[in-house]
Amino acid sequence: MDITVSQQQGRLPVTIFHLKGDIDGSNYDQIQSQIEQAANAGAKDVVLDLTGVPYMSSAGIRLLSSTFQRLRGNLPQESDEAMKHGIRDGTFKSPHLKLVNPTPRVLEVLKMSGLDMLFDVQPSVAAAVASF
Repeated sequence: MDITVSQQQGRLPVTIFHLKGDIDGSNYDQIQSQIEQAANAGAKDVVLDLTGVPYMSSAGIRLLSSTFQRLRGNLPQESDEAMKHGIRDGTFKSPHLKLVNPTPRVLEVLKMSGLDMLFDVQPSVAAAVASF
């Protein structure tokens, strides 16, 4: 797994993780650790560039779920009920985590796990940064 981290300034500062290689149990800890480091350093809005990820196992689902929960800490508690309703009707998308250009195979994993309902998927890093 090759991970490159960069920052871009849009309306807000955005931390971008460019991932290349499969996301699976062999590299989950490596990716999770880098995301945690960025969050601990103050990153609040994150983009995961999945253009170079041909395969995602259940470890990738766990990675997205834990990153969603970590960044969700920025949401006020009173939004819990609205978020749950939005997840049920498909209108809620994470305001702090965006995905870029998942491959068809990875997109299928997202759909099968239901995570496609939680994440705004953008066609490019520039579009993702602008969407915050």
